[in-house]
Amino acid sequence: MRGRLYFMLAFRNNSRSPNPVLVGVFDILKARGCEVEIGIAEEMLLRPEELSVSHDLYILKSHTDLWLSLAGVLHLQGARLLNPYLSCLATQNKIMTARRLHAAGIPIPRSWVTGNLSLLNVVAAGKPLVMKPFDGNRGNGVHIVNEPGELAAVPLPPRPVLVQEFVPGCREELKVAVIGTEVFATRQHGGTNGTLPQRIPCTVSAEVRRIALRCGEVCGLGLYGLDMIDGFDGPVVVDLNYFPSYKGVRDAAPLIADYIETYACADIPAARRLGDVPAAKAQEGVPAAKSPVEVGVTSRQ
Repeated sequence: MRGRLYFMLAFRNNSRSPNPVLVGVFDILKARGCEVEIGIAEEMLLRPEELSVSHDLYILKSHTDLWLSLAGVLHLQGARLLNPYLSCLATQNKIMTARRLHAAGIPIPRSWVTGNLSLLNVVAAGKPLVMKPFDGNRGNGVHIVNEPGELAAVPLPPRPVLVQEFVPGCREELKVAVIGTEVFATRQHGGTNGTLPQRIPCTVSAEVRRIALRCGEVCGLGLYGLDMIDGFDGPVVVDLNYFPSYKGVRDAAPLIADYIETYACADIPAARRLGDVPAAKAQEGVPAAKSPVEVGVTSRQ
């Protein structure tokens, strides 16, 4: 047995179209002898007070509040998570991330926060602004304000927002994906004649690579993605998230599988890696697992 792995996945309405990169990762890890289980918290009935650690590594792919909360429960019991729980929690908060990246000298747009949007009139008079939920993802809830008069049309946000100056430059965002020390980049080209937009691989410049790896060092991430804009003064980071989709990244599945396996095996006792599971459990005093999360819930394979 190479290790017991549990993937925390997000709820998807269109379950018939799973992320092909993840499917490839599962297949590779299973072929290498890893025990792979997956779970979607929103489709399970769990008792947090009975949640206990029963896997060698939990891979947090989901960005939902529910999985983040349950990951915290496991973290408090000493579970190993990839990416680390505290790193994911901090990265999910765009306000905290903006401060952290700025302090590390990483180029980001100037930012503001407020609970009263009318206070942004003076700022909006001088430059276009981008408003985004402090914990948003996939572009949901983002508003672009070109001048003060447009602020009145922005719905009062139910949660805090991060306001950043609009970065002029290339219209096509650079999607940067990182796997350990490997850095990849794609640009999304709009579809035509009814076709969907495609992410096309592109060259990673030395500066983009430096910025991308620095973001991982600062935020404590190994599997992560960035949105960057080619500004007039160079690349600027406009968003950061843990464990992105890796769409458009060639050979992403084997590279991610390699990273996860290496990360998992780094802290698995040698006896377990050689397949002596009962002996290892007896030595560690670990009770046999009742289920993937010790709550009698069957995960989806």
